[in-house]
Amino acid sequence: MESLSLSRSPLIAFRPLSPSISHRGLGSPIYCSIEEKSKLQNHSLQLTKRTKLPLSRNCFLDGILDLKPRKQTSGLVSASAAGSEPDSVDSSGAFRPILSALSAFYRFSRPHTVIGTALSIVSVSLLAVESLSDISPLFFSRVLEAIVAAFFMNIYIVGLNQVYDIEIDKVNKPSLPLASGEYSLSTGVAIVSTFAILSFGVGWLVGSWPLFWALFISFILGTAYSINMPFLRWKRFAVVAALCILAVRAVIVQLAFFLHIQTFVFRRPASFSRPLIFATAFMTFFSVVIALFKDIPDIEGDRIFGIRSFSVRLGQKRVFWICVYLLEIAYTAAMVMGATSSSLWSKFITILGHAVLASILWNRAKCLDLASKSAITSFYMFIWKLFYAEYLLIPLVR
Repeated sequence: MESLSLSRSPLIAFRPLSPSISHRGLGSPIYCSIEEKSKLQNHSLQLTKRTKLPLSRNCFLDGILDLKPRKQTSGLVSASAAGSEPDSVDSSGAFRPILSALSAFYRFSRPHTVIGTALSIVSVSLLAVESLSDISPLFFSRVLEAIVAAFFMNIYIVGLNQVYDIEIDKVNKPSLPLASGEYSLSTGVAIVSTFAILSFGVGWLVGSWPLFWALFISFILGTAYSINMPFLRWKRFAVVAALCILAVRAVIVQLAFFLHIQTFVFRRPASFSRPLIFATAFMTFFSVVIALFKDIPDIEGDRIFGIRSFSVRLGQKRVFWICVYLLEIAYTAAMVMGATSSSLWSKFITILGHAVLASILWNRAKCLDLASKSAITSFYMFIWKLFYAEYLLIPLVR
């Protein structure tokens, strides 16, 4: 550790947690200074981990750096000699297991997909609203029930994929709980099983057939996509994998949740309005883009484990630009759709909104470094932000 050296400095103090340190002649307290503060700032995450600092040939200092905001870059370190157990615990230590569990579940849930699911349900539900009188407590409660049921199913689908992708994720996404070892396999199985049951339970209690069928079809496709059984694990086949994502994101979400509000909540006959058809068509393009782009940063692990994604078969650069062109085509079609609207305010918002999104996408795509995995991953999350933005615009299309 070149950035740390033992010295008599007031910047960082090692407080022994056990008298064994003094018994070994180390004294109390022991101080440590930072030779290069910029390294501490850039690598604070590594420095917060437990580490052993060599004090002599056969003695190490086992400590944890707890950074605290001060005028200087500094922190208080509590330490014990290697092999000894701490005698005292920081007052904030009681909350660490809770925060750690929440962090693991947050990453396990793949929050960008959860946000997309919630926004899509709200957006599509608003398409069924014909007047202000439709916006009622009943409307909000039924939308919330649909979001909760879909949230549970979302956790099942992304969780099941992680259960069967542990070895791949150790290469592609090592921070995920199963890949990193924070969750055991049995824990992962228990979580996905529980959330599948909860999802169907909520759907059954609500009593809406469109909602129940949306959950059931999503369950079937999500299971077939990930589970490693004969004739299944469809993610191995690029076209079939894309069709699974397209079916759920573009068709099931738009039609089933719209019908949930239209027929079950408002008790109106099923109908397919112009905005609904637009939403389904536009999200077909977007779902294809998400299906293609999600494999671009994962090409290394997919290639090793025989996942024949489009990125593996065609190359990252070609797939990247296919995704960009597909989205630009979709935005152009949306602007044409807006130009034909009979509503002046809808025409203005639809054209301007999609023109701005198309411009932002193009400018960012031109600057992307395709040799950088972190840059590609960041761009993938940017596409999800465009996905969210589109669902903010869809209710305004008329």
